[in-house]
Amino acid sequence: MDVFFRNGKNAVLRKVNIMKREGQVRIPSGCAISAVISREGRRMTGEKIVESMIPMHDRSNGLGGGFAAYGIYPDYAELYAFHIMYESVEARRETEAYLDTYFMSEKQERIPVDASANIKDAPDIWRYFLAPHPVRLSMSGMDESEYTMQHVFHINGRIKGAFVASSGKNMGAFKGVGYPEDIGEFYRIADYKAWAWTAHGRFPTNTPGWWGGAHPFTLLNWSVVHNGEISSYDANRRYVEQFGYDCELQTDTEVITYLFDLLSRRHGLTPELAAHIMTAPAWDEIDAMEPSQAAFETALRTTYASALVNGPFSVILGSSEGLLAINDRLKLRALMAAEKGSMVYMASEQAAIELVCPDAENMRAIGGGEPFVVQLDSVVAAKAAADTDAENDPHNAPLAHEVGVLPRRKEA
Repeated sequence: MDVFFRNGKNAVLRKVNIMKREGQVRIPSGCAISAVISREGRRMTGEKIVESMIPMHDRSNGLGGGFAAYGIYPDYAELYAFHIMYESVEARRETEAYLDTYFMSEKQERIPVDASANIKDAPDIWRYFLAPHPVRLSMSGMDESEYTMQHVFHINGRIKGAFVASSGKNMGAFKGVGYPEDIGEFYRIADYKAWAWTAHGRFPTNTPGWWGGAHPFTLLNWSVVHNGEISSYDANRRYVEQFGYDCELQTDTEVITYLFDLLSRRHGLTPELAAHIMTAPAWDEIDAMEPSQAAFETALRTTYASALVNGPFSVILGSSEGLLAINDRLKLRALMAAEKGSMVYMASEQAAIELVCPDAENMRAIGGGEPFVVQLDSVVAAKAAADTDAENDPHNAPLAHEVGVLPRRKEA
């Protein structure tokens, strides 16, 4: 607000800037995240997820936007879909030679983009539908997920000018430097159909805005969009690096992706339990619990002390099973959820949900430190059947000394 003062009868007008008061200006609270999923597995175009980011435009500053989509490649559902960005022809040649050595390629092509979109200095972006080379996979002694992950890290860390944006099956990440609405237009998101979408608008505070640093962050079938700041980043990074994860992407968010992969895929914990470990209750809360629950929580916090994530954050995790949302324990970042029929919506702001689904029901805030899980109906049914079989198997009964500690990992 500008106010003009006159000092004396013949004095020149002097302009003074008056600071706007609370309520007179909207101060954005960091990044914007959004997601939508059909529990029935019904695929939908990307128009709605792009539209959901419009009312949250001011939460980002044009230095990063992106989308993750699940179910977009049904014709290649059993193959790993690598989305790779190249900064030079040499980087592409070196990467493709590397892929030809360790994978068998069914198809490769440039990802279609709209060059007229308001995006500048875009890299050369390709996709590859790959299967691990059977002989090299057998010689590696790894399963195919571990094998694929190690080669993703090789490309990101050792091939200059190449970056793997996503590497899962029947999913993909589309991201870059720009506002999310412009990134959506650039990648022609409306042309894709997916049963789950996540979106991110970035407002980087401690890290640079570059194409590889935009969200979602992915590894295999995992994808993460994140609003906030991880103050425990150094401890979390050192922890995952002990297990062979390379943090090359210049942002705190990538450690969340790697923590989910480590705890869920490698250690065999459910994503819900992994999220609980990252947002574990404080020691004084544990002390107030009944003994068996306190023993369980103590075992988790002791075993996974370096996986505890601190700082203000809200996160949406995508996977082949569905979506999981989690807030920090103190709920310092907003995250809303609502539903309509088989559809479930999540976003940093209620307005984003109401824009794409005006008659959404059961609108509520996701609680601090409480995983909010939405799985495909088919996944829920399969797990229920597996649990019934496990309950009838006497070999799954806990031993006396195992009561009150981490459950044993079920054998495949």
